[in-house]
Amino acid sequence: MTADGSPVVVPVGDNPARLWGLTPLERLRRMAAAEGMGLGGGGPGLLANLGFVFDTAWLRWAAENPGHAVTRGGAIALAHCRDAAEAAAVEKAMAEGLPAPAGMEIVAQERFGALHNERLRKREQPFLEPLTEANARSIERTSYYASYKGVTDLLTKYLWPEWALALTRGAARLGISPNLVTLVGAALCVAAGVAFYEGWYWTGLAAGLAFMVLDTVDGKLARCTITSSRIGDRLDHGIDLVHPLIWWWAWGEGLYAYGRPLEPGLLVAAMAALAAGYVVQRLVEGMFILRFKIDIHVWKKPDSTFRLVTARRNPNMVILFAALLLGYPDYGLLAVATWTILSCAFHVVRLIQAEASRSRGSKVESWLQ
Repeated sequence: MTADGSPVVVPVGDNPARLWGLTPLERLRRMAAAEGMGLGGGGPGLLANLGFVFDTAWLRWAAENPGHAVTRGGAIALAHCRDAAEAAAVEKAMAEGLPAPAGMEIVAQERFGALHNERLRKREQPFLEPLTEANARSIERTSYYASYKGVTDLLTKYLWPEWALALTRGAARLGISPNLVTLVGAALCVAAGVAFYEGWYWTGLAAGLAFMVLDTVDGKLARCTITSSRIGDRLDHGIDLVHPLIWWWAWGEGLYAYGRPLEPGLLVAAMAALAAGYVVQRLVEGMFILRFKIDIHVWKKPDSTFRLVTARRNPNMVILFAALLLGYPDYGLLAVATWTILSCAFHVVRLIQAEASRSRGSKVESWLQ
């Protein structure tokens, strides 16, 4: 037991196979550290069989349930032992492939069902798999998709998951850090803004697409290799927060060079709408979390569905791409401004409806729970 009362994680066995370039022991060490748990060398605590790899959700669940053994195919993968005798019996069972000792509650992963993952806005069964060199690649795919947010925009959800998987694998093999991926993405983000300003819209869209894919890769790489850091998180979110409005302003300025400038008053109105809608929508999202302790996009199923297309960067880029394809980047900017205001209005209404629901005595909670 650590000083704050968290159980110590005790690795059992050995396994040379690697997942995302990590041995099971190193992966377990990083998981334990991320959850504020120590890694011990024996005795009671959370005994983890290194023949298996599992989602961090299992580590959290087991920590909250002493006396339980989590199994896969009848073999013990993880067990929260209450005393030294129980730990010794579990360690022997893990080493010899025996059933869990009497007195422990057996939880079969195959029949456990789904858990709500608030961080990733989804409800699913956490993965737990025996790891060998032969199946490591398939488990990487499983763990990659396990790290994906369940509620997000349509491009992130449907267009580039496989692209990002290939890049995440490559970065993990080469030992590239998530923060380096973020910095490369930041350079592409700046390049896209400069290209938009010069009216080089196709070049800007190409750089922007590369940035948006890397914006997915850095987060997935951090989760899959368990290397998330406060600095990386703040850098990533800081870039995400400030660049969209800069891109839309640069797009508007680039219309002069492209040859389809908006009338100055209309351009100012469009930029004012984009800025106001963007700021208000962010404030509404923040207020929803403050008031109800959940993300506005996971309150009801329609909110999660609307998140696919709401006026965030990626859906807005789809609008601009379509308009440019037709030869009307000016109309594209006006369409983005209009969609931003409509999306903002939708979220304001949903906040009001949530407040009304609470005032009637209903609990405002995620439909995913």
